[in-house]
Amino acid sequence: MDIMQQPKHREDPLSWIPRILTKLYSLWVSATYPFLSLGSNLSIHYSCDMKRSVAHRLHLGNSVYIAKDAWLNVTMARECEGPAIVLGDRCVVARRSMISAKNRICLEQDVILSASVLIMDHAHAYEDVSLPIEQQGVTEGGTIRIEQGCWIGHGAAIVCNGGELVIGKNSVIAANALVTRSVPPYSVVSGNPGRVLKQFDPVQKKWVLGSARPPIGERSQNDVAQRPPAPAVVPPQDQQDDVQCATAVSCVGGAGADAVPVVNS
Repeated sequence: MDIMQQPKHREDPLSWIPRILTKLYSLWVSATYPFLSLGSNLSIHYSCDMKRSVAHRLHLGNSVYIAKDAWLNVTMARECEGPAIVLGDRCVVARRSMISAKNRICLEQDVILSASVLIMDHAHAYEDVSLPIEQQGVTEGGTIRIEQGCWIGHGAAIVCNGGELVIGKNSVIAANALVTRSVPPYSVVSGNPGRVLKQFDPVQKKWVLGSARPPIGERSQNDVAQRPPAPAVVPPQDQQDDVQCATAVSCVGGAGADAVPVVNS
């Protein structure tokens, strides 16, 4: 049979049912939930776990998309004021992703969370060995800000134990990476713990391995004199394959929380 004459396969008509339910639920939530701030064109799947009692701590921008089985959680919602979770314009929260905020988690515009991403600005306390962890509550934690245009890969975890953790603009967090420190803009982070494997150098206008810091000859003598020598580290074989060179571990400075280590060529 000529390919032009093959019958067209149509979508199952029943597939429209969850779409219609999601549309109706989105309209219901937009009209009845007491959000701190809400933009237009919200799309939220009817299976999303987002309680009405925490809506006053949520700021949702325009065209925010929240997929199936996502969870937006705010601890101590009644004791605090101000936004705990901020989703900027055109943010995407994919299936099974969880955002749990005690203090503040901000996703700027055009941030994409892939499926099964975890973002928490606190953790469970465990220091008292005489009590079950479940009875120890949560830590003070810090704040998380993911700047515009970032992409967070499948299964990645971003957890802040204190201070401010910042994921710089247009950065990529690879699948299953664990990030507990700040990341400079235009970076590719991978691994557990997460390390900067690649970064865009605005001076050379190209992607470079590791940090995009200026060559040592271009730094001031004071900076060089004050910087302690970084210990030599031989990474696992898989990281050697990624960066294709011997490595040394240093850090890129960031506000608040310590910065993610950088794999330098």
